[in-house]
Formats: sequence, C-alpha cells, structure tokens
Amino acid sequence: MPAFKRLLLSLTLAAAAVAASAGSSGAMPQAFRGDPALRPMVTGIPRLPLRLPAKKSHGKIKHVVIIMQENRSFDDLFQGYPGANTQSYGYDSRNDKVTLAPIPLEAPYDLNHDFDSFITDCNGTGSIPGTNCKNNGFNNEYTGCGRSCVDPQYGYVPASETTTYFDMAGQYVLADNMYTSQADDSFISHQYIISAQANSSVEFPRGSWGCGGGPSNTITILNSNRTFGNQQPMCWDVTTLGDELDTAGLPWRFYATNVNGYDGSGLWSAYQNIHHIYYGKDWANVVNPQSKIITDVANGSLAAVTWVTPTFANSDHSGFGSNTGPQWVASVVNAIGKSKYWKSTAIFVFWDEWGGWYDHVPPVYEDYDGLGFRVPLLIISPYAKQNYVSHVQYEHGSMLRFAEDEFGLPQMSASDTRANSPAADAFDFTQKPRPFKSFSAPRVQVHNGSPYLPRGVDPD
Repeated sequence: MPAFKRLLLSLTLAAAAVAASAGSSGAMPQAFRGDPALRPMVTGIPRLPLRLPAKKSHGKIKHVVIIMQENRSFDDLFQGYPGANTQSYGYDSRNDKVTLAPIPLEAPYDLNHDFDSFITDCNGTGSIPGTNCKNNGFNNEYTGCGRSCVDPQYGYVPASETTTYFDMAGQYVLADNMYTSQADDSFISHQYIISAQANSSVEFPRGSWGCGGGPSNTITILNSNRTFGNQQPMCWDVTTLGDELDTAGLPWRFYATNVNGYDGSGLWSAYQNIHHIYYGKDWANVVNPQSKIITDVANGSLAAVTWVTPTFANSDHSGFGSNTGPQWVASVVNAIGKSKYWKSTAIFVFWDEWGGWYDHVPPVYEDYDGLGFRVPLLIISPYAKQNYVSHVQYEHGSMLRFAEDEFGLPQMSASDTRANSPAADAFDFTQKPRPFKSFSAPRVQVHNGSPYLPRGVDPD
C-alpha cells in the first residue's frame, strides 16, 4: 500500500470496550442522553420503495445548501439514534463478534478507505468485487495506530461529541439509508457531488488534485468489472451542476480552502478539476476561505445552490486531533437559520465517505462505481419533517436531483438519474415554515498543536 495513503501517527488511543446493546426487534427506543452502548438497537425497519416519484416545493425552496463533512459511517456517527437502523457490534473475518468501542473524533490516527479497503471491508461473495457484501472484513484493512489499538475500525463516536448532530436530527430529518455514489474515497466523492459522476476514475490523482499539474498528473480508470484500467489525464471537461445553473441564469458558489491553502484541505475543492471552471470566469464562484459563507449570508448574498467544505480541523476526519466539526456545521446552519433566507432554504449535511469505520448495512450494487458504504445525511429546512428518520435509499445524486427538480434542470449522469430526491419523504411542503431554533456546540477544540498537516500525512 502506498505510504502517502497512510496516516503514520504512532500515538496511542485507549479505547475501552463497551457492553453490547440488547436488541429489541422493531422497537423504537426512548429519548436518551447516555452512552450509545446502553441504547437499544433498532432492527427490522421497513424500507420504502427504492424509487420514489419526483416532487417539488412549488417555489417554496429557492436555495439549496450542501454541507460536506468527512469520513464517517452511519453506525460510527449516529450509533443508537432513536428510530434509526444502527448496530452496536459487528463481525470480523473470523466470524467473531466485535463490540463497537468509543473512539472520539479527535482520534490521532486514520483508517484506510481507498477502493481496495472497500473491497476488503465488504468481503463479498459476488463475481464482481464488492458485491454481495458481508461487511465483516473491516479487521483486515490498514489502520494508522500500529499495535497500539486492536480493530479500531469497529468504533463509534461517543455521545458527548455527537450531541449537536443528534439535536439537528431531532429537530429535522436524519436519513439512515444514505450511501455514497462511489465505492472509494474523497476525491471521487467530491467529483460526484458537483457532477453526479467522476469520469470513470478511482482513488487519487498521481499529483495535483486538479488542473495545473501537467501531463504527468493522471488518475486510474475503473473498469466496468471493477478492475483497474489505464491512466487518464486530470483536469476534465465534464458537465457540472454549476454549468446547468449558469445556463438557467442561477447563481452558485462553492466555499472551500484555497487550493494551495495553509492546511491542505483545498484538496476538497472539487471544481479545481474542471477545466472550463478552473480556467474560466466561473472560478470566481469558488470562494475561500469557506468561512465567508457566514458573512455572505449575513450580507444578503446566498446563491441558488451552495456547496460548503470544511478545513481539516473542522472536517470530522479522524487523524487530525480535532473535534470541532459539529461546532463548524452548527455555525453555518445557524447563520442561514437566523437569516432572511431560512424560509426558502433546504440544507443537506452529509459525510462524503465511510472513512474505514464499520457499518453493518451492506451497500447496494448499482453500477461499477457504487454504491459505497452507508453514511449519515441530515436534512434541515423549515419544511423538513420534525424528528423524522427517513428510511428511503439516498446517495450523492439525491441532493443533486433535489436541486435539479426544484430549478427545472436536467439530469447529468446515472447517479442523479436513478437517485431518489429527499423531497418526497423528508419534506412536508403543505406545512407552514417552522421557525428556526439555534444549535449550540461545545466551544472546545482538541488539536494536535499545529494547524498544518504533519509531514507525510495525507488526508485521505
């Protein structure tokens, strides 16, 4: 495995084992504020139809905001949430039962989560790799903690650090059947969220994460049978949602760290890989630093579609020694909620891939590139249902499909064509817009002492 994909941090994390939760088939847990290991597991949840008819807000939604966080599976981040399908244990490749242990957001190591890790974690039985997943191979993936921890892939974020996200779910909608449209890590994920595809690519570029890297900057093609193909150049000219919004005369913005930013999180600036955006007038729509979203909203400037990416410290990505992700998300949501835009906005908060963390629900096979493992999706809007868990199947394309339906835009690729829009199940556009209530987050930061990524460490 290439060294640049490993977080070579040898710090020790003491992750105590917790007792397995007691199952209660079909039962809905009571409200809680305790340790997730003590909460009952929800099983036997019925799934709604795989494909739902399109539904629009009839002009009530004029702004769509997509907030992207990093690298958390559903079982890892929303363990024990009432009414959601979670499980406090898993099985490894030896068929041994493993109780999930509390591992905080600021854990000082990363887990491997490239395409090979997807295949390993899946441990499937199909003729195409990554199909008929058993989800019991997580113990065989690489971890960045050496011998200082045992099977840290089987972990969950403690309740003390997920309070803000749980509060958001309790006030609005949590989707527990959301998967990534891609089967591997963040570069591909971030291409999917702007264009519903990744040009048949897999894993990482060999150089720059976008344009400007020269002819040697290439990326691997993923074949239809999920084998690796040839290399192809970076800096693509594919259709993006930004292009469709331009055609419709609608404004858009993508908030991200500068591509050469201080901490390297400009790697998550997806539009830098789109040739006609990076070298054209639309590059002005890529705004940095990402905190400008808060001042822009306050100054009366919110685009029709907005993407917001985090810094490393605010990303929820393990290995960065920080737990300020919930505080960052709350600050963006609060800024919009307190503004004049609240009554016309739908906010989607999602985690771009599983990050190597265990999840017990096998991903559905849709095509050569997906679906990937389950990740959380929060849906926040004055028209979102209250304290509702949606069991409909969603993916990256679902958020794009929602925007396309609202603004009368065509679909771009397979993901947004097949995807269910959350409009049909997560929203009630007949209700009066609910007033916004602010979310608090602990004003605490645990960090490794430097805003810079340690030498030799790659974020994904």
